[in-house]
Amino acid sequence: MLYQTNRDLPIAIRELPEPVQDLYRIAFNSALHWYGEEKKAHQTAWSAVKSQLANPYSSYPTDPQVCPL
Repeated sequence: MLYQTNRDLPIAIRELPEPVQDLYRIAFNSALHWYGEEKKAHQTAWSAVKSQLANPYSSYPTDPQVCPL
């Protein structure tokens, strides 16, 4: 199932900051299109979020209290 908006995301994802939700949604939708499997799409989306948050030049919040990954 593709996520059209951030409101369609699972509750745990909706609790994250909006830019992180956007990243997850875009990565998930792309991976679902590419792999055709929701489990793989979820793993890929989380990987994209974690990679972005680990990037020291990222503008996303990295405080675990703000974005607990």
